[in-house]
Amino acid sequence: MAGVSRVLGIDPGLVATGYGLIELVGGGLHVAAVGVVETSASLALEERLVLIHEGVAAVLDKQAPQLVVLEDLYAEYKFPRTALLMAHARGVVCLAARQRCVPVWTLAPAEVKRAVSANGAASKEQVQRAVQALFRLPELPHPTHVADALALAYTGLSRSRSIR
Repeated sequence: MAGVSRVLGIDPGLVATGYGLIELVGGGLHVAAVGVVETSASLALEERLVLIHEGVAAVLDKQAPQLVVLEDLYAEYKFPRTALLMAHARGVVCLAARQRCVPVWTLAPAEVKRAVSANGAASKEQVQRAVQALFRLPELPHPTHVADALALAYTGLSRSRSIR
């Protein structure tokens, strides 16, 4: 992955899929794009997946990242259905990236939290504040899906540059 300078972090969700593209410019980090692909909870699962796929595909086409980074899927034992539903969203994100020949990395949530906040058990708010400070953003990144996506992109870019 030598030479990676544009990384897209994606935080998949069935209602809101956050994304954040960062790039290395002149030795510094720059937030190039952020946003959310939204669906409606009232839609059937397959309709929501189509919307997520189309939205992510459009972002990939417009932003041309060299790498996509997702969080590893984890399951809360109390809510196994949630993990199964999230796997669907992750699947269409992976499909959109593969269709464009963009490699996909997955990272453990604790690794991403540790990379941006030095705390593998950081809260959503701590990640937001860490991302705000890291990229010198005037405001907290909202919603939290965007902060998570930027944290994923940052960690992916850091890892890609350290494994040369």
